[in-house]
Amino acid sequence: MARTLFPLLFFSMLIACKEAPPEVLFQHNLAPGPRPWTSEVFEATEEDFTFAIISDLNGGERPGIYSQAVAQLNRLDPTFVLSVGDLIDGGTEDTLQLKKEWDSFDARTRKLKMPFFYLGGNHDLTNTAMRDFWENRYGPRYYHFRYKDVLFLMMDSEDYTKERMMEIYHARDTAIRILDGDLEGDYRESTYYKMPERRVGFLGQKQAAYFRKVLEEHKAVRWTFVLMHKPLWMREGDGNLAPLEETLKGRNYTVINGHFHTYSHRKRKGMDYLILGTTGGSQNPEDPNAFDHISLVHMAGEPEFTHLKMDGVLDITGKADGVVPENQ
Repeated sequence: MARTLFPLLFFSMLIACKEAPPEVLFQHNLAPGPRPWTSEVFEATEEDFTFAIISDLNGGERPGIYSQAVAQLNRLDPTFVLSVGDLIDGGTEDTLQLKKEWDSFDARTRKLKMPFFYLGGNHDLTNTAMRDFWENRYGPRYYHFRYKDVLFLMMDSEDYTKERMMEIYHARDTAIRILDGDLEGDYRESTYYKMPERRVGFLGQKQAAYFRKVLEEHKAVRWTFVLMHKPLWMREGDGNLAPLEETLKGRNYTVINGHFHTYSHRKRKGMDYLILGTTGGSQNPEDPNAFDHISLVHMAGEPEFTHLKMDGVLDITGKADGVVPENQ
């Protein structure tokens, strides 16, 4: 009897193995066309995984820092790398100049040995021409993806109407001319300086509805990461993060943004809200929390954050790893 059962059991197990669907690591809902990431091929990992985040390059990029970060990320070997925006200097409607700046960023980013996910900041999406350039080159300005059972929301904090975007752009241009000495006046009295969007951005209704739908469709994930450039959660009135925070209530999540070029952390609604420092952007030398860093997030039961100051990531010689000229 045992001899008869064993082949049957073995054959049943074989069929079950064949019928079991393969694990889907990476999912998204984008139609064919440009993609706001560099690759969909991931290194096989165990149940836990580690991803990295870079912060602001611009608002006065310092040469060599981002190339060094790329070399260090390759040494650290996360599963993938996320960004929180301000990847180019931008601030222009000259498409040839935009192409030059994005070509430079992409050439350095292609040296990463793992996927990189783009996210736009105010330097990347300053006007409607830059918005069109982004969409033609990288696809949507906001999107989501799921890796294993972790959900990532990649938000556009420059989500203004076209008319408002151009108002902000022209006010910004005037303010910069005052700072450069081309116009008389006090920058702090300029229209741009007083605009709330300068610091906290804006979340449009269409984008908010998109992410509410995403959250409703992915209720079973074990963690949700919400990334944006400007802190939409600090905005008062319309266009803030409150509607999504209401949808996020009762689930595990972390909110991460950049823009201020100084690191800070706080608890809000019982969850972690992080503002990252820089990965090459300008710094206030008197601010002790203004430093270049790479953030590593080990996703096991709960996310474990490790912020590595770049001057502390050393190679075998004991020196900061990977310092190379920006034109290489």
